[in-house]
Amino acid sequence: MTEKKNWGDKVIGWFVEQEGGEEAGAEQPPTTEPAAQPEPPQVELKGEGEVPPPPEPGGALNFAAVYRAAGIDVAAQDRVDKAITLLRDLPADAPQAVKRQIVEASLKAFGYPVEQIVEAGEREIQALGAFIELGERNTHKIGVEADARVEALTAEIAQIKESTEQKLGAQRRLADHCDAQKARVQDVLAFFGDSEQPAAGEPSNGEPG
Repeated sequence: MTEKKNWGDKVIGWFVEQEGGEEAGAEQPPTTEPAAQPEPPQVELKGEGEVPPPPEPGGALNFAAVYRAAGIDVAAQDRVDKAITLLRDLPADAPQAVKRQIVEASLKAFGYPVEQIVEAGEREIQALGAFIELGERNTHKIGVEADARVEALTAEIAQIKESTEQKLGAQRRLADHCDAQKARVQDVLAFFGDSEQPAAGEPSNGEPG
């Protein structure tokens, strides 16, 4: 083969004869079965101030900060990241048994025990679940507070409207009383003003009508 082999080709070459021949280990079960691991302890996120806020639309979530808030140290995160990278770079057409041998051998070469990676991965999954639950609790709290605020504002608006209607009604009644009083005073002015004027149909200033 003249084409330069990539990392995955080189690693799979440790286990598979690629230039013809049969695949080594293709039909063989894994040499060792992983020991049963105890359930990892449930993780809890620290104070809300230490947990990153949800990303803005189009932004990326800081997973490392979520893991740190759950007490997962950087070394454990790095081991899981290495395993993720190895799985992503595996040849797609390789048998499952060969893939597992590649990953296990590579991780051992890096000095990463599989058991620790599994435990850290489970804790990361729990941390992400706890982070989702925290977000849901915070969102629910915000929703409850928003509903209470809307209810209070609605009541305040109704109170303002009622107060305004009362004042407008009072102003209309005041205007009616003033108009009535103005009419009474006008009657007085009209009475005395008319007494100085000739009666209707009578001549004014001695001139005939």
